[in-house]
Amino acid sequence: MSDELGDFFALPAYKPEEALVALRRSLRECRPLTEQGTGTPVRFTWRGLPAIELVRTEGAATLSVALAKRPSQRPEWVRRTLASSAEQRQWLDDVRRALKRWDDED
Repeated sequence: MSDELGDFFALPAYKPEEALVALRRSLRECRPLTEQGTGTPVRFTWRGLPAIELVRTEGAATLSVALAKRPSQRPEWVRRTLASSAEQRQWLDDVRRALKRWDDED
């Protein structure tokens, strides 16, 4: 009986295709980010400077994301691999904090 309940409480599988669509939508709502093009990687700029890159990892159920430490023409990237919805939400919160910090610094 415990095996039957174990599957009932399991988290749903992470679907990177759906996660990429959701992340793009959420990032478009964050001002002043703008999406650049529709290719791979998906890029977002902050006031015309590269700030975020999103890539679906081939052969794995993950997304590779990169957030610039500070937007510039050649930014230093902080890269992460997202493999769950919880990691995705935490990364999006980190992006929002970074946007606020960048606005405060300017």
